[in-house]
Amino acid sequence: MTHFPVTNSNLSATHIGLFLQEKYSLSKDTKCQLIKAGINDTYLVTDNIDKFVFRVYSLNWRSKTEIDEEIKLLNQLKANALSISYPLSDKESNYIQTLNAPEGDRFAVLFTFASGEKQHVISEQTHFQIGQLMARLHKITNNQKLNRIDYTPEVILIDSLKKVSVFLKSDTEEMNFMRSAQTYLLKEFENADISQIRQGIVHLDIWFDNLNITTDNQVTIFDFDFCGNGWLCLDIAYYILQLHNLEKYEAKDYQPKVDSFIKGYESVTSIKAEEKRLTPMLGVSLYFFYLGVQCQRYDNWSNSFLSENYLKRFINGLVKRYYDIYKLGDNKNCA
Repeated sequence: MTHFPVTNSNLSATHIGLFLQEKYSLSKDTKCQLIKAGINDTYLVTDNIDKFVFRVYSLNWRSKTEIDEEIKLLNQLKANALSISYPLSDKESNYIQTLNAPEGDRFAVLFTFASGEKQHVISEQTHFQIGQLMARLHKITNNQKLNRIDYTPEVILIDSLKKVSVFLKSDTEEMNFMRSAQTYLLKEFENADISQIRQGIVHLDIWFDNLNITTDNQVTIFDFDFCGNGWLCLDIAYYILQLHNLEKYEAKDYQPKVDSFIKGYESVTSIKAEEKRLTPMLGVSLYFFYLGVQCQRYDNWSNSFLSENYLKRFINGLVKRYYDIYKLGDNKNCA
């Protein structure tokens, strides 16, 4: 019987559990369950009291070299005692597994489990600690480079809008806004004083969904799948952007927490004035980037929610609102 070609599959959690028992010398009590299928597939692995996370990368989402670079970064951060989820090697000292899935060979890595749980309501003190943790990360990655993507304005703004344009008509009010904002942001970044902007390795996805927090406020960062090279303030911009979303854009709610996060960061290392000036602009730019990712992964992730109406709501309710809060573009930046 000839099998029909497959573009994406969910691998059996039961058989992944058996695979991990053999590869990592786990006990026969090991259980495995799928906890999230998306850009990558994430499985929770439990061996009695021990927990792990097994990430199965989507076909052709990351190359073996890119994953090797992610692992190299995580091991460096672990060696510097940073609170992260880090990769575990198998009994033959290999970090990367290759799984013969129906659509083709998929890479996979086993990670430590980040203690605690995700929190949607985060105190000012915890935001302070997250700021400290991000700053310690940046002190390690400052002026370093991975053999991975460079998050340039072209990648973040130009390439991303091309992906969005496949799903959003050119003559819509929302696309006109995106083009206008893109022009403004590209000009601002071109004229930025790069001598006053720290560069290095960024996480690019630090928000509540990639942080676990224990009852005694110990914070662990995980999911470095988007790590790459760029301005370190990209991480600051993205965190503040997501903080606004959590607090529903009410200044009385978000501003004290933003201030606490910044104070925590600057208790470890300073943020330059030019970086602070650019932070709102970079936040809007990262909206472009992640909308581009959603559009790029339509076939095997976002098709359950992405449509032209979704993009219009997202742009009006989030992107344009953030743009206006910080008076960008024609309103002039006063951040």
